[in-house]
Amino acid sequence: MPVFVDKARIFIQSGKGGDGHISFRREKYVPNGGPDGGDGGKGGDIIFKVDEGINTLSDFHYGGKYKAENGEDGNKKRMHGKNGADLIIKVPEGTVIKEAESGKVIADMSGENREKVILKGGRGGNGNMHYATSTMQAPKYAQPGQAAMALEVLLELKVIADVGLVGFPNVGKSTFLSKVSNAKPKIANYHFTTLSPMLGVVDLDDARGFVVADIPGLIEGASEGAGLGHEFLRHIERTRMMIHVVDVASTEGRDPMEDIEAINNELKNYNADLTKKVQVIAANKADMLPDADNSEIIQKIRDKYEPLGVKVFVTSTLTGKGVKELLYYVSRTLQEIKDEPVTFAQEYFPEEMMTKEDDAFSVWFDESENEYVIEGPRIEKMLGYTNLESEKGFAFFQKFLADTGILDELEKLHIGEGDTVRMYGYSFEYYRNADTAQYTDGFEDETEDFTEEGDE
Repeated sequence: MPVFVDKARIFIQSGKGGDGHISFRREKYVPNGGPDGGDGGKGGDIIFKVDEGINTLSDFHYGGKYKAENGEDGNKKRMHGKNGADLIIKVPEGTVIKEAESGKVIADMSGENREKVILKGGRGGNGNMHYATSTMQAPKYAQPGQAAMALEVLLELKVIADVGLVGFPNVGKSTFLSKVSNAKPKIANYHFTTLSPMLGVVDLDDARGFVVADIPGLIEGASEGAGLGHEFLRHIERTRMMIHVVDVASTEGRDPMEDIEAINNELKNYNADLTKKVQVIAANKADMLPDADNSEIIQKIRDKYEPLGVKVFVTSTLTGKGVKELLYYVSRTLQEIKDEPVTFAQEYFPEEMMTKEDDAFSVWFDESENEYVIEGPRIEKMLGYTNLESEKGFAFFQKFLADTGILDELEKLHIGEGDTVRMYGYSFEYYRNADTAQYTDGFEDETEDFTEEGDE
C-alpha cells in the first residue's frame, strides 16, 4: 500500500543556456573570413503539471534533485546549439509549491492552473557573428549562456473538498464518512486512526452532491505542531465549510463543550481565516444518551452556538438519526456560499527575486589594504566572461560599471585618481575621463561602437 505523503522538500534547477561560439569562416581564397560563431541553445524549463491519477506526494518523499537539460553550445558555420529539454514534474491536484526558506507561495496547482513554468531555462548566448562592427570586423568574444535558475521548494498537498470533518479523535468522523459517502476509511478505537485525509463523495436525491474530507483527529496544541497538527490543519484551508463532529455522550470522559472550544481555538491559532468558514455542529453518538431529545449538554451547545449562526444537528451514525437532515442542510448551504475555489495567490516570483539577488552589489573601502572593494554576483559573472585584455572588452566592462551605478558609488566614497579598486582577484587603478567621468584605467573609451555582450 503506497504511503500517503502530503509534504515534501525538493531541489529544482532549470537548464543553463548554451554558450555562444567564437569562430571565423575558413574559405578557399578568403584568408580573413568574417565571424561565423553560432548561438547557444536555450536551457530547459522546470514545469509542474497536475496529474489526475496521483493523489499523494509519495514520489517526492525522500526529496531529491530535479534538473532540466542544459542548452548546447553554439558551433561554427553559424550553427545554433540544441535547446535543452524541459523537465515536467507531475503532482496531484491541490499541490501548493512554496519557496522553502520564506514559505511564500510560488504556485497553487489547483482550479484552472494545470500546468506552470516554475523556473525558466537560461537564454543561449550570442555567437561572435553578432558582434562584428565597422571598426571591429573580427570580434574574438561571444556571449556565455545565461545561468540556470535553482531553488529549493516545499510541496504541500492541500486536499480539494467542499466540506471538512473536524473534531477530536474517536468522535465518529470516520464512521460518519463511511455512512454518508463512497469512502471506505479504516475504523478502530484508537487515536489518529485516520493518518491521512480521506475523501468521499456524498450523493443526494434531488440535491447537489459534494465532496467531504475526513480531516484526521486533532488534539490541543495542534496549531503549534503538537502531534501531527500542522500536517492535518493544512487540509482544512481549501474547504468551503466544516462539519464539527463532537461526542456528546462523552465516551472518552471529555466535556463536549470544552472539545468544541478547543478545536475552534486550534483552527484560529493556525489560521484566523478558518474561523470565518461556515460551520455546522454534529452532536454525535446521541444513541448512547438515555434521552437525547432532552439532553442538557445538547441544549447547552445549542444555546451557545446557534445564536452565533452555527446550526446544531443531533446525530447518530449507528442509527442514522439526524444524518440525512444534516447532509441536505450542508448541500443547501454550499449553494448559498459564493462558489469560488479556494486557491492561494502567488507571493514569490523566482525570476524577479533571483534577478534582484544577481543585481545586488556592495562598494566599500578596505582600510587594512587601502583599497576600494566592489562585490556582487553579477560583477563576478561579468569578470568571468569579459576579456579584460582586449580594449573593447575592457571598454564594455567599464560601461557596465557606469550603467549599474558602481562608479557613482565609488565617487560617493571620495575615491581619488590612482586609487586601487579590487574585484575578485583583479586590481585596477582608478582614473577619471574628462569627457565621460568614467573609469578607464588608461584605455581610450570606444564604447559607442560596442555591442554589450553579456548584459543580462
